[in-house]
Amino acid sequence: MATGIPKLHMISSEHIVGAKVFDQGGKEIGEIDHLMIDPATGQARYAIVNFCGFMCLRKGHHAVPWKALCYDQDRRRYATSVTEQMLEKAPEYSEASWTDRDWETRIHQHYGAAPYWEGAGR
Repeated sequence: MATGIPKLHMISSEHIVGAKVFDQGGKEIGEIDHLMIDPATGQARYAIVNFCGFMCLRKGHHAVPWKALCYDQDRRRYATSVTEQMLEKAPEYSEASWTDRDWETRIHQHYGAAPYWEGAGR
């Protein structure tokens, strides 16, 4: 009989907001402040990551495509190939960004994430 915690196929939003985000080297680069969800599909499209740079000199919230994050079930945390340097150089966003496909294209290109409007998972 198996013991331990089962690996679920879903996660509650209460475990996403405030979750730490780590780069591939295992360094914490920020935490998820909130998600941007497509109301038509119910799919998460962006995680707004609260980033705190070196000694918190350049704090900020950055929109990271949801597909650029990966949930590590073994460690129960989010991992990404996004680096602090990428966050620092990311295109700025505003409330108008969510209706600007050119901005969305730039942000997906910046993070090397497949745009959600192309292919599966739309």
